[in-house]
Amino acid sequence: RRCSAGAAQPGGEEERAERRREGDEAMRKLKYHEQKLLKKVNFLQWKRENNHRELQVLRRYHIQDRDDYSKYNKVCGMITKLVSMLKTLAANDPARIEITDLILDKLSHMGIVTTKKSLSQLEEISTSAFCRRRLPIIMVRNKMAETVPEAVTFIEQGHIRVGPETVTDPAFLVTKSMEDFVTWVDTSKIRKKVRQYNDTLDDFEFMN
Repeated sequence: RRCSAGAAQPGGEEERAERRREGDEAMRKLKYHEQKLLKKVNFLQWKRENNHRELQVLRRYHIQDRDDYSKYNKVCGMITKLVSMLKTLAANDPARIEITDLILDKLSHMGIVTTKKSLSQLEEISTSAFCRRRLPIIMVRNKMAETVPEAVTFIEQGHIRVGPETVTDPAFLVTKSMEDFVTWVDTSKIRKKVRQYNDTLDDFEFMN
């Protein structure tokens, strides 16, 4: 009997140890305020809403690479975070004023913001602000194409240049200063048709 009792004892200790491990691994009970917070958040709905907004932007601006959207979204997040940090400084702090001016100058040059008002306007920057600076959108705005998908096709086929450089990437962001330099490459057949339609084609171009 002593042997059987001795044999049973290790098994009992192992069982108790296993229960302790399971108890340690089990998730702790949520506190009252944590339970209350989770009741107000529908994570599935939140994910669907964000995906819906993302798909809307992708379709509207004809963005073929989702990574482009992710990059714009990440930059917006970085700007928002920087604004929050700057707001912890006094309004007349030299560092806050200098950094704010630098950010506003940069974003204004890119065409992301139309006016250089204040720090608070940076909190409202969205991914759409970056999407609107994409080359196909500028082309439609300049009446070089009727639709964004058509503009994307022209770009990918090598019909467009910005300044002296031919651009074949639809994700190319056009700065405000370069907006007037978006045009057709000299050898583009579409350029020839446009000039012929506008009656601006010279004799040399007409013969070629």
